[in-house]
Amino acid sequence: MDVAKLGELERAVMDVLWARQEPVSVRAVHAALADRGLAYTTVMTVLTRLAAKNVVRRERSGRAWLYAPAASREEYVAELMLEALELTGDRGSALVRFAQSVTNDEAEALREALERGDEP
Repeated sequence: MDVAKLGELERAVMDVLWARQEPVSVRAVHAALADRGLAYTTVMTVLTRLAAKNVVRRERSGRAWLYAPAASREEYVAELMLEALELTGDRGSALVRFAQSVTNDEAEALREALERGDEP
């Protein structure tokens, strides 16, 4: 997955997709965002752009496309964090600063993950 910075509308669309257990149609995403008053074609364009960025994957179902996230929200955010680390000349210092900013519960979660050495 290419890590892409998401705009506000793209994040709203991704929130809909991340909340679903199976691929959904443009119509379903449009309905979920009905309170925003968006045109159907706007939602379709956003989904098409997200597919081009490899943030979502799509598959044909009859004449319609069905969309699903290419990665979980957690995987996506982790990739953003790794990309941010690449921007610094000193990853170690950036990690230390990050570690100093987390809560005790978050620090404990990190310690446990490092001790397990496995994926969540």
